[in-house]
Amino acid sequence: MTVRVGDELPPLRIPITRTLIVSGAIASRDYQDVHHDAEAAKEKGSPDIFMNILTTNGLVGRYITDHFGPHVRLQKVAIRLGAPNYPGDEMVLTGQVTAVTDGTAEVSVTGRNGIGNHVMGKVTLRLSLDFPHGEADSPQRGAR
Repeated sequence: MTVRVGDELPPLRIPITRTLIVSGAIASRDYQDVHHDAEAAKEKGSPDIFMNILTTNGLVGRYITDHFGPHVRLQKVAIRLGAPNYPGDEMVLTGQVTAVTDGTAEVSVTGRNGIGNHVMGKVTLRLSLDFPHGEADSPQRGAR
């Protein structure tokens, strides 16, 4: 795959469901009640439960690896959260390659929902890993 500065990644549409919010919080061991208890979230000033940053971070990573494939390695994911992701909304991730140097690339990523920008950030990835024959397809390498 040839990667050039200015390349745009296709958008990824992610429905924000209660199941995604709660399961993401549980998977990342974030047991704060605002991520699973609607009444507690309302008592704390939120209209509903909302997605945690670790789930967002994972979705950004998935967006990058789904596009670039199994032969890349995420080196750095730096994100900032904005508008919360609430159940019933949709987040659309978009990205653009902003730098390519010495086998690495930087991709600027934005995730928008119905309120505004949920996440903005930059991902640095190593573009090509040299796997011995067959190793890239092994479960240890995250083959899909």
